[in-house]
Amino acid sequence: MKMGEDVRGAHSERPQKLVLCVLCGLPAAGKSTFARALRHWLQQELGWAVGVVAYDDVMPEAVLEKPSQWKLFRQELLKFLEHFLLAVINGCQMSAPPSKTEAMWKDFITCLKDQDLISSAAVEAQALYPLTKTAVSRPLLLILDDNFYYQNSSGFCQLFLDCALETCLQRNAQRPRPLPAETIHQMGNKIEKPNPEKNAWEHHSLAVQSPACASEARLKLTDLLITALENPIKHVEENLEQKETDRLIGSTNILHQADQTLRRIVSQTMKEAKDEQMFPYNLKLLAEELNKLKAEFLEDLRQGNKKYLCFQQTIDLADVISFFHYEKDNIVRKYFSKQH
Repeated sequence: MKMGEDVRGAHSERPQKLVLCVLCGLPAAGKSTFARALRHWLQQELGWAVGVVAYDDVMPEAVLEKPSQWKLFRQELLKFLEHFLLAVINGCQMSAPPSKTEAMWKDFITCLKDQDLISSAAVEAQALYPLTKTAVSRPLLLILDDNFYYQNSSGFCQLFLDCALETCLQRNAQRPRPLPAETIHQMGNKIEKPNPEKNAWEHHSLAVQSPACASEARLKLTDLLITALENPIKHVEENLEQKETDRLIGSTNILHQADQTLRRIVSQTMKEAKDEQMFPYNLKLLAEELNKLKAEFLEDLRQGNKKYLCFQQTIDLADVISFFHYEKDNIVRKYFSKQH
């Protein structure tokens, strides 16, 4: 059997149905246990394909020490997930990002292989990964443990594990590598339950009392997942960053708007680097490299050199910003690695 042909054939019969499920709650609320139970239940009862992307299994352990590094690796994991989702939606092989943290990418690939979502026969040297028949021939639920945002045609739902702060603190203390109790207290003060009346994008949400997957919640959970599956969305309405991007795109002078936006991104990045106490010499080099990157992006817009920007007919400022963030994060990560 040729995997590529099998995937294309399976996908051509009907559009792939995909649901992204955000699983949120305090640390030690029971998210991992819930995800495993949900995966087993949906596979056995509904015949769905289910993938669980657990942050703790993919993110490098070192990111716990530096919040700024956590943000950078989080953005990189977003890129990995985007490549997988595009392959599922388009019924093609998954490609590897042009630049990536190798250890993190390897763990991500292992995560997908272990759940029979990409072929174990994939040749990693070719940077192409065939999807399995399981991934494209059944409804696919991808469970994520953080608030990821995608602009793909897929269903979306949110599960909130409502667990008492005291219980989370007790469970956390029993873990091999517990988080500081202060961190969980801070998260407990800030975390908010889904509010569909306030946020339109949280319309498909359900709060579940821990312990997870209680039998009385299964009916509501089934209704939620099927509703999300049958009602794909194009975008998240209340995403503030997207609103700001839309406002900028409305300007007739995209070059001027891009210049102003990239300047603010560089300024904010330098502020964050200073807050993280980056060495002064590295700060100087970082500023020079970021300003050079900004100048090259603007020249790309002016002349169409397409060093970074590969557009067909129209130029979308949202893409400019997204690509700039990606290249900028790669640069910043390099300088933080020099500190250790």
